[in-house]
Amino acid sequence: ETGDHEIVVELADTEQQRQRGLMYRTELAPDHGMIFDLGQPRTASMWMANTLIPLDMVFIGPDGKVMGVAADTVPFSESIISSPGPVRYVLEINAGMAAEHGIAAGDTVIHSAVGVE
Repeated sequence: ETGDHEIVVELADTEQQRQRGLMYRTELAPDHGMIFDLGQPRTASMWMANTLIPLDMVFIGPDGKVMGVAADTVPFSESIISSPGPVRYVLEINAGMAAEHGIAAGDTVIHSAVGVE
């Protein structure tokens, strides 16, 4: 139990923002990330095409509960990274942050856009 950890996030809640995500960026500031709102619970299919920095992807259910983490995703990979079941949100953060802060399934993400119906 590492307690609470604050991350500054950008919200990607339009199709265009979700498609672009963190592509083409050369860096992501420490403790910053991007949260994708998929609109409704579904299996998330993410990839790292055109993404230059390794990321952790945190898969989050509609209630804000973490469902799983895909750690250390590979830059430029076109392999599909799927969520472990239906999720409403995906949080992308710098690779290693999830392990460093003990972010794991069962944790809760609190954000003004999360858990809102």
